[in-house]
Amino acid sequence: MPESEVRQTAILPANPPPIVSIGLGGIVHDAHYPSYKMAGFDVVGGFDINAERAAMMRDKFDIPRLYDSLSHTIESAPEDAIFDIAVPGSAIADILRELPRGRAALIQKPMGEDLAEARQILSICRERKLVAAINFQLRFAPFIIAARDMIERGMIGDLYDMEFRVQCNTPWHLWPFLFPLPRVEILYHSIHYIDLVRSFCGTPQSVYAKTLSHPSAPDLRGGARSMIIMDYGENPRVNVMTNHSHAYGTEKQQSYVKFEGSKGAIQIRAGLNMNYPDGVPDRFEYILLEDKDASWRTLNIKGSWFPEAFFGAMASLMRFANGETSTLPTSVDDAILTMATVEAAYESSENGGAPLPAV
Repeated sequence: MPESEVRQTAILPANPPPIVSIGLGGIVHDAHYPSYKMAGFDVVGGFDINAERAAMMRDKFDIPRLYDSLSHTIESAPEDAIFDIAVPGSAIADILRELPRGRAALIQKPMGEDLAEARQILSICRERKLVAAINFQLRFAPFIIAARDMIERGMIGDLYDMEFRVQCNTPWHLWPFLFPLPRVEILYHSIHYIDLVRSFCGTPQSVYAKTLSHPSAPDLRGGARSMIIMDYGENPRVNVMTNHSHAYGTEKQQSYVKFEGSKGAIQIRAGLNMNYPDGVPDRFEYILLEDKDASWRTLNIKGSWFPEAFFGAMASLMRFANGETSTLPTSVDDAILTMATVEAAYESSENGGAPLPAV
């Protein structure tokens, strides 16, 4: 199959509804708004509890209207608007309770701070009949869309192995709100990989995990390194390994996802994690064993995780809300299973491994 036929971009809605933002923090600045501009989505208003922050965002991104309270936001939003909610996980449920019944909302991950909050969020969405999705945007990164297209076409055969490896030096000081939290690395970072695995392999039977802090970041209570095995029986083998404290230069930094199958393999470097926030270029490589001269090739990918993946997540919700599709991949009903997998990882980490038998 010619490389030009491999799909890399999310399908956009025919008639994008307007967007109203609740929360105008760093992720909205760095990814939401730049991506919406790329896609031609209209942000018609926004609210943040920090008025100075809201004013800065209005001036930089030409937001037509700022609201002075949550109630004002909800009362003034157009009837067909999508609410783009980007607030700490602990604040999500209270906001959802205030939304009018039947409205659509894209909720920045995670789906609460733990599974109990996720269940509460799911219950509220069902009771209020909200069309709600969690912003697990890695599913919509151009390199992941390309990998999924190749795998669904059977190009690498049956999936035997999926692995994530992140070895980088993450500047945690950019997110000061994370430092007092009891859960950080898995809940706020590796959750992306857990969710992505579920999108390819389904929900695992069980999870083995260990998450721990690092001496270089003693104030980060919620962990800076994790090892996660997602158990699918004999196949596929799934492994997530992260170390955010590799402070030894960029030469040995790594950030990749690998898919191995019966007929080929794909390995993708997700350059955003390396030398963050500047990142390094992504790289998409693949090998097809049925080729006459099987060797690793490079597929040119247009766009990256930030910011392109974010309009894909919003487009998915818009198309579902508009009736253009009957599927909503990151619905709250699906995302609760990602949160359950995260919960299992933390439980495994706390319970520890099997002690050695006496010799």
